[in-house]
Amino acid sequence: MLKPGSIAPDFTLHDDTGSPRALSDLLQAGPLVVYFYPADFTPVCTKQACTFRDDHSRLVEAGVSLVGISAQGESSHAKFRARFDLPFPLLADTDKRVIRAYGALGPLGLVWRISYLVMPDGTIADAVRADLSLGKHRAFIERAIAASTAARAT
Repeated sequence: MLKPGSIAPDFTLHDDTGSPRALSDLLQAGPLVVYFYPADFTPVCTKQACTFRDDHSRLVEAGVSLVGISAQGESSHAKFRARFDLPFPLLADTDKRVIRAYGALGPLGLVWRISYLVMPDGTIADAVRADLSLGKHRAFIERAIAASTAARAT
């Protein structure tokens, strides 16, 4: 897992519509939550995505964008996003190159559930790894909102 203060590795991945999304482009809108998750349609991953969905308007209001990344392909992401009405893009990292670069690749090739707050300069401001406890990711969302709001106030 990458530590706060380190620089987020740049990437370009295709989203659930097939469009390329580069980290540098995503950061132009402001702070960005990048969250890694094991798989579409699994129980905890679905709960995590729905948690981010339910808090999405608060994140946007605070100026924070959001993307999810897992190893499934674009079509799986499109179905997952549509089924659960997710208002943020899901990026396909089928070769796990970005997952590996962000320290989210666990034993046996499994993806760890990690969320990062990346600031517009590419610095990681906060990070959390919690594979089964979604409460830690919810607390992370609150910290991301507070950090972005504070940064905008200065």
